[in-house]
Amino acid sequence: MRLRGRKGIRENLEQQQELVVLDPREYKGRWSEVFGNERPIHIELGMGKGQFISGMSAKHPNVNFIGMDMYDELIRRASEKVRAIWNAQGQEEPETVRLALGNIELIEEFFAPGELERIYLNFSDPWPKKKHWRRRLTHPRFLQKYRTLLNEEGEIHFKTDSRELFQFSLNAFAASGLQMNNISLSLHEEGNPEFNVMTEYESKFVGRGMPIYRCEVIVGDAALRRYHEDKMDQF
Repeated sequence: MRLRGRKGIRENLEQQQELVVLDPREYKGRWSEVFGNERPIHIELGMGKGQFISGMSAKHPNVNFIGMDMYDELIRRASEKVRAIWNAQGQEEPETVRLALGNIELIEEFFAPGELERIYLNFSDPWPKKKHWRRRLTHPRFLQKYRTLLNEEGEIHFKTDSRELFQFSLNAFAASGLQMNNISLSLHEEGNPEFNVMTEYESKFVGRGMPIYRCEVIVGDAALRRYHEDKMDQF
């Protein structure tokens, strides 16, 4: 992925210390201190231009959100989007969202075990060639990392437009012994669900009439117990 960024991007980001985290390693195990509260922490891995993370942070003020990407230019664009949405709501500073510059391959260097409650994987690179499958963010080697970082309430929420990646991911979740829930082969079949915040890619794909695949993965022990209790109550 090549991005043509503006001059002075790093300087711009360095001036946004209240929003942008340029070295997430510094805060491993201390993200609650960054936010100044003990609210649950949700993270989007590969946030792109920030439409999803900014929308979610405005919609759920009782949750701390982190958007992570490895490109300076995407962090800059996301910062503009976050500020625009928060300003529209009359908030001067986005208190419950941070944008972190980091390579997801190194995620265990950024967060301590059990520090996260939810991981969002939205329209991740499908890496179609078999020799690159290990780079897929739903590959079992990444799932093992997520399981360590997620807490008792931990979940993974996954969306993609790639049928092949979705099939691969469902098999990876099953092979890793993870419980899947709310599997959808056409998320927008009856319109955009109330709970859903669309990404930039998602808006484009839905406009073209393409199906969006989605599922939730239950990881934490407490979340898993509640899932089974809810299922039992249905009978």
